Amino acid sequence: MTLTKIRTAAASSLAAAGLLFTLAACSAPAATQPSTSAPASTAAASSSAAAGPCAGVKVVVASGALKQAAADTSVCVPVDAPTLASKVLDEAKVKTEGTDQYPKELVCRVNGVPAADFDITHKGGTYREECKKMPAAFAYWSLWVKPASGAWAYAQEGLATLKVSPGQSLELLYTVDGAPATPAA
Repeated sequence: MTLTKIRTAAASSLAAAGLLFTLAACSAPAATQPSTSAPASTAAASSSAAAGPCAGVKVVVASGALKQAAADTSVCVPVDAPTLASKVLDEAKVKTEGTDQYPKELVCRVNGVPAADFDITHKGGTYREECKKMPAAFAYWSLWVKPASGAWAYAQEGLATLKVSPGQSLELLYTVDGAPATPAA
């Protein structure tokens, strides 16, 4: 399959699944972002969701196949009613960045990951995410929601329209070559 067909298929799949994120607010374009592999921000320690249930919304950032532990976050954000996912991420101090072409529709970096100078190893070799157009079909951030009791499911809406309720969990997961396929339990 050609790269054009893969990207077209990926774009169609993302649109059909509602994965084109409409962010309420995005950071500056990638050209102004630092080119280090350190995350731009981390979640506040005061809202850490260590062990135990979360009375609000549990927010998880998992770098998955990138294995960038510094970007990984798990915090409990206090909410008492359905709240926009973008607002919950803001409260968790999770910074998302779109692409130059899709600044509000896609998530290209989360907390600075993957950095522009980071080599992403995949089946076809290595790749660097420039955040110019559509992220690669084989390396991307995905958005997941989990009810208070139940299994993770791909979000059917973007960050700007998706509402999460107390007891739910929200995860941004980085996948390379289809792994990990879903968030950890």
